[in-house]
Amino acid sequence: MNIEEAIKEASQLLKRKKIKSALLDSEILMSKVLKRDRKFLIMNSGYEIVDKDYKNFRKLINSRLKRKPVAYLTGVKSFWKYDFKINEKVLIPRPETELLIEKVLEYYKNKENINFLEIGIGSGCIILSILKEKKSFLGKGLDVSKDSLKVCKVNAKRLGLNSRLKLFKSDIDNFILGKYDLIISNPPYIKNLDLKNLDDDIINYEPKKALDGGFDGLSEIRKVVKKSSELIKNRGKLILEIAHDQKNEVKKILENNNFYINKVVKDFAKKDRCIISTKI
Repeated sequence: MNIEEAIKEASQLLKRKKIKSALLDSEILMSKVLKRDRKFLIMNSGYEIVDKDYKNFRKLINSRLKRKPVAYLTGVKSFWKYDFKINEKVLIPRPETELLIEKVLEYYKNKENINFLEIGIGSGCIILSILKEKKSFLGKGLDVSKDSLKVCKVNAKRLGLNSRLKLFKSDIDNFILGKYDLIISNPPYIKNLDLKNLDDDIINYEPKKALDGGFDGLSEIRKVVKKSSELIKNRGKLILEIAHDQKNEVKKILENNNFYINKVVKDFAKKDRCIISTKI
């Protein structure tokens, strides 16, 4: 069987399971098996696949048929300008989260030597992307999960950022180290009762702790804001990712903790996704 035939076969199987990205998923998984990019697949569609590679490809497709996300099958996810190693212990980076990077670069365009903290680092995609863009920044990251810290360390080493990054295993409430010019966070913000409505790809594979925002979706956001009010310097900024329907509630939480609301930013789907505030 050649590349084109194998991809077509796999794509049809995925389509029957109503997987919208069937063709793309098939191409990505074939690229992983052959250790070639997608351009090679297109230019060499008649290339005959050896049995071993075809069997490995079908194993990956069978896992995708069970709704296991492609990013977990490949172990890599592109975010901002970089490829990040990931596994099922960390949340898969989302395109809308790149808004946090954009806003940091916008508000700190002409700033140097900024000391910043990320609360809940996951794979490290946010903090590491910022450090790559801003060569004079120093970053600290905390996470309660030792598995997240391991993944972030791997990505930091790959991107050559170990010297400007310090990581801490801690929950939000017990972290007391330092004062920061900037704090960023993409905390869990999905209502507990809404978790069951998530796609199978998400709820069956991604870490629940990184999704569950408690009864009203705001429990972790409250903790992040409260702790940020203690750790952030006067006039320092807090940049938060939020759910599309949380703007008003999060504004109140911020204002009650002495933050001035600078801006609410919409994502590419025109949904409220990010709140920028300043400690006063």
